Amino acid sequence: MNIPNGLTLARIILVPLIVWLIITHEMTAAFVLFLLAGLSDAADGYLAKRFGWHTELGAYLDPIADKALLVSIYVTLGFANHLPVWLVIAVVSRDILIIGAFILSWILSRPVTVYPLLVSKANTLAQLVLASLVLAKLGLGLGLEPLIALCIWVTGALTILSATVYFWVWLKHMSSYEPQPAPLPALRTEMQKSGERRDLHEKEGTSALGGETDISVPRSNVR
Repeated sequence: MNIPNGLTLARIILVPLIVWLIITHEMTAAFVLFLLAGLSDAADGYLAKRFGWHTELGAYLDPIADKALLVSIYVTLGFANHLPVWLVIAVVSRDILIIGAFILSWILSRPVTVYPLLVSKANTLAQLVLASLVLAKLGLGLGLEPLIALCIWVTGALTILSATVYFWVWLKHMSSYEPQPAPLPALRTEMQKSGERRDLHEKEGTSALGGETDISVPRSNVR
């Protein structure tokens, strides 16, 4: 466990707390914690690259933390009528489709390597900015309605576009995938081979004896 992984785990722990603060209308505290979560995401990425603290655990934890944070915040804000329902559905459906496609390719023994695309990074940034603006408006009373309205459409467009690009990449992978050749039948064991050779030799010996004619005459019968 290194520092970037610790920051990622802290971000995951903050998710239910931020959701609870939004539900109880503690918007200022929710905004501050959401801002800290965003800063921790940037910090763990920087530290991992700067000091080479990349781990397999971190490779799995980081996207899980990001998705848990964003999806939870969007669903909560959607239920509170602070975000349009269509945008919440688009954000959640995109992540479900990506995870479902990854699992399906694994079940079909056609594993696909998931890597962040440029449009996906832009989409994540747009989602973070929009959530921050909404929480800042609710917690600090800032007049951000025009900017929020613009970010809603930009985030929605990027969400749909990134889902489409990922789906196209997945379809291309699945259609061009060449399955591995079927494994050869298991080779017979040396014991089986030895037994077969012994049986073959016995048959050959029996056949040779049966084909010979005994012309010898006992000496006692000779006159």
